[in-house]
Amino acid sequence: MARKRKTGGSTPRRTLWFRTLIAVTVCGVAVGGLAVWRAFSADTVTDRPVTTEEASRLALSRLSLYQASPVAVKLTATEGGDVVVRVQGVVDYRNHRAVGSYQVTGASGTSQPTGASGPAAGQLDHGLIVWDTGGLGLAPAPKDDDSPFWQQAERIPRSGWSARSYTTDPLDAGLQLLIGLGADRPDNPLLLAQSGARWLARERVDGRDYDRFAGPRAQGATPVTGPDGGRSPLTYWVDGDGGLRRVTMRMPGLGIPATLEFFGRDGRAKLPEAPWATR
Repeated sequence: MARKRKTGGSTPRRTLWFRTLIAVTVCGVAVGGLAVWRAFSADTVTDRPVTTEEASRLALSRLSLYQASPVAVKLTATEGGDVVVRVQGVVDYRNHRAVGSYQVTGASGTSQPTGASGPAAGQLDHGLIVWDTGGLGLAPAPKDDDSPFWQQAERIPRSGWSARSYTTDPLDAGLQLLIGLGADRPDNPLLLAQSGARWLARERVDGRDYDRFAGPRAQGATPVTGPDGGRSPLTYWVDGDGGLRRVTMRMPGLGIPATLEFFGRDGRAKLPEAPWATR
């Protein structure tokens, strides 16, 4: 929400977040519409190239999010030490906007998401958050208000939000990834397979079976590059229908600082207009 998004063709909107994330993390590329950038990991798993059917399901995963909008999500980001930021929210992948609540926990006591500024900075360990392709905004949660976070956010005027652009911190990288995952068309399954997408394991999550996939490799990476074999730092949990349940993100030197979870359509949710309203 740091700056108003211009309208235009669908292609710039789909690729803008990739380019921004590449810039702030230094080592990123977009392959087949799925964001990947180089990272290193000590993961040791038995993996293999994806089959044609598996590549097709992986290719559908971003479209499934778009079609289900607004989607209930959860982001868990480790900001360093044992400080953890958890965001519960809903994402509208048709308009690339999201709203949620956040909570910071850790031995360091109350804290704010890194880079917070304005009235909210340094004052709360929980509050409201909105974000889009350009940045994020934070606001204190109204006192004694048990209504859903999107209703609370609607009652806060634009002037009540402390807005900023994205940084390279795990929370911001996770929010950028989260807002950009949905797409209005499937990816190219052939390109995903050719770019190094791999099947890692079959797992059961909340009573449902999912295949765990490593995404396509970063451009120029080879199967023998780095201790992780050049594998993508993004891992996807996809069901038999192409539905996306979870994504984890590795970053250089930080292991897996961000986990994204998806819980399907939340038809009750209505994203607030105030944070994006014209002054």
